[in-house]
Amino acid sequence: MTSKGLTDSHTISQLYSDHHDWLLHWIERKVSCRLQAEDHAHDTFVRVIASKQAPNLKEPRAFLTTIAKGLLIDHWRRSDIEQAYLERITAYPEEIAISPEENVIILEVLREIDELLNQLPAKVRQAFFLAHFEDLTDAEIAQKLGVSDRMVRKYVAQAMLQCLSAEF
Repeated sequence: MTSKGLTDSHTISQLYSDHHDWLLHWIERKVSCRLQAEDHAHDTFVRVIASKQAPNLKEPRAFLTTIAKGLLIDHWRRSDIEQAYLERITAYPEEIAISPEENVIILEVLREIDELLNQLPAKVRQAFFLAHFEDLTDAEIAQKLGVSDRMVRKYVAQAMLQCLSAEF
């Protein structure tokens, strides 16, 4: 399949019919949940359709697996964020407990922030997370990332600006 051929609905249909069941089983082994696997398989094909520059698909399963792995990494990262948030709010005294509605809103905002931060270079993301979630000093972060303290401050500021640019 060529890039041009991937935009052809027949080619996409053929890719789907040839590989959907295989992809679904592959994902299901990773997530151990049929419904999640179906969602991720669907999202994988949506990404294939939406891609503007699909590679020459001599190895369609490798192509699908690469997309699915990226989706699974995103899923696991979001799950980790949600879990950390839920662990933190369960420690709150009952008087300041968060309502289910507020909880849903907060989780959605966290997902949006996560998506925004993923648009940044790796060192910028790392500096932000180390500063805000591991409470490391600029000097400690600089040492971990192999950059100057000033660069750490620049990275953290860049990440903060990215978060502030969100329209919630």
